[in-house]
Amino acid sequence: MLAATAKLCPFPYATALRQELILRNRVFALKYDLLHQESYGEKPVICYRPNEENSAHGNFLPETYRAILNNDNWRRRLEKVHTQARASLPKCDRRWRELDSCNSSDALLMNIFCFPRALKNDHVSDLLGVERGEKPWFGMRARVPLLGGKFDRTEVDMRLGYLLVEAKLTESDFQTAPCAALAAYRDFDEVFDTRRLPRVTDNYLSYQLIRNVLAAYANHCSFCVMADARRPDLIEAWYGVMQAVHAVDLRLRCKMITWQELSRILPRKLRVFLHEKYGIGAGNPHD
Repeated sequence: MLAATAKLCPFPYATALRQELILRNRVFALKYDLLHQESYGEKPVICYRPNEENSAHGNFLPETYRAILNNDNWRRRLEKVHTQARASLPKCDRRWRELDSCNSSDALLMNIFCFPRALKNDHVSDLLGVERGEKPWFGMRARVPLLGGKFDRTEVDMRLGYLLVEAKLTESDFQTAPCAALAAYRDFDEVFDTRRLPRVTDNYLSYQLIRNVLAAYANHCSFCVMADARRPDLIEAWYGVMQAVHAVDLRLRCKMITWQELSRILPRKLRVFLHEKYGIGAGNPHD
């Protein structure tokens, strides 16, 4: 009975993490006197505004934000529109962007991989399985083959050399899709043991992950999910997809890395920032 109840009422990991990030960022924004606004609602999210005079943005380390502004691909990523801004945020002299939010997984990803010294570290390259000094590309459109010779140009959060990355923070899940929609992918039956893929009635769970594994297969890449250790629900969902991958070599090219694992080998200034703003990192980040 207890097991059945747990399945019906899973612990709200996403809600708990959102609440922690709200509290942390409220303190963070006030401590450093950063331009910010709270969204409407019972649990307001902290959204930061750029300081044009200082070329600064409260959601990013100063060195990281300057590096983003000096790279065309990275700067374009900042322009992603906040789809709920009209209903949830007060009007201001600029449009609110998705990466303004303290809950943005893309902002977290860029905070780490656009930091000038992050990818010059052999430990980081070894953990990711990429060449040292690779430059990240954000929002890459992967060509995933469909039946009939067409392609799904699915967006990948980051490509780093031959590694594709899906980043998650407070998102509820990896989305669902009808079984018929996934059957339209050319390599679907070749890549997956479809009987083992998680599904509910006529819908596959974790659609984003299935699609990204297909993108990795088609592009001869590895695929990594980056998520928070405080989200065991997302970690479990990823392993549910990974165990259904047919080919051993492709399964070995699929991996899971938590932000906490990654933070241990990052430059000290970045570790301190991640610990204070996101609660990522155990022990004393100043060591």
